[in-house]
Amino acid sequence: MTKLKLLSSGFFGLAAVAFAAWGLSASDPKEVKGEYVGSEKCLECHGEKILADYQHTVHFGVEQNAQTELEKNMCEACHGPGGGHVENTEDRKLHWTFKEADGETPEEWNQICLQCHEKGVQTHWTGSMHESRGLACVNCHTLMKKVSEEFQLAKPTAPEVCFTCHKMKKMQFQKSSHMPLMEGKLACVDCHNPHGSPNPSMLIENSVNENCTKCHSEKAGPMLWEHPPVRENCLNCHNPHGSNHDNLLVVKRPRLCQRCHIEARHPTTPQSEATQFAIDRGCVNCHSQIHGSNHPSGMRFLR
Repeated sequence: MTKLKLLSSGFFGLAAVAFAAWGLSASDPKEVKGEYVGSEKCLECHGEKILADYQHTVHFGVEQNAQTELEKNMCEACHGPGGGHVENTEDRKLHWTFKEADGETPEEWNQICLQCHEKGVQTHWTGSMHESRGLACVNCHTLMKKVSEEFQLAKPTAPEVCFTCHKMKKMQFQKSSHMPLMEGKLACVDCHNPHGSPNPSMLIENSVNENCTKCHSEKAGPMLWEHPPVRENCLNCHNPHGSNHDNLLVVKRPRLCQRCHIEARHPTTPQSEATQFAIDRGCVNCHSQIHGSNHPSGMRFLR
């Protein structure tokens, strides 16, 4: 493997141009130099402390069954060639420590991870929302010890990792009507790809409706009689992260329906809870097939 060099025409090249335009000088990115000495040399000092936790991780298993030249470098695949560090153990700039205090940046760490993880779910990482916010792989994943059962997460479950930043979503999942995420039957990554996606809100599927109908297939259609707001976007009526109204509705019925239906065969002005149109389940007392109907006489979603 050639020496790991992170100065490129990408992020750092643009940053240098920007600094030059303002008459400022940007500090050079950290560059690890030296010869590869082999992981056995690393273990002479770090063995007892590291192996106790590291031997239970996915990366340790990969190294034991290395298939590429990079994997065969083991410790040095991520921390860089160790020759300089062996000669001067006090200088922490001679190897990658994954610590900002040693002059390293999230962009540099991510480039190290992308040596292997640049395909599959990580394909759209470059330019993604999380990447553009300066998030590093090591903010969500831990490499040297096993904390979660899968994905080498920094916390036991994916939602716990996501909630570190997404406090509002965590609050929404505490509401009376919510997806079964807190119960462990669902995870954020079932709908979103945190590594980036070409779709809105980093959705796994091409649209909100395609995401929802992976589970709610009975709502997918096609229907003989389709309800336009349903076909347009499930979020017109539902908040997938949680709501204080039943069925994740964004507004209580019948107000939900009255946002669109201001004229009809019967009054649609705000009703008291005692009226036949508003009691209990409101409009869907009669219009029970509100997601669409396949009945020949189901134009008004009654059948």
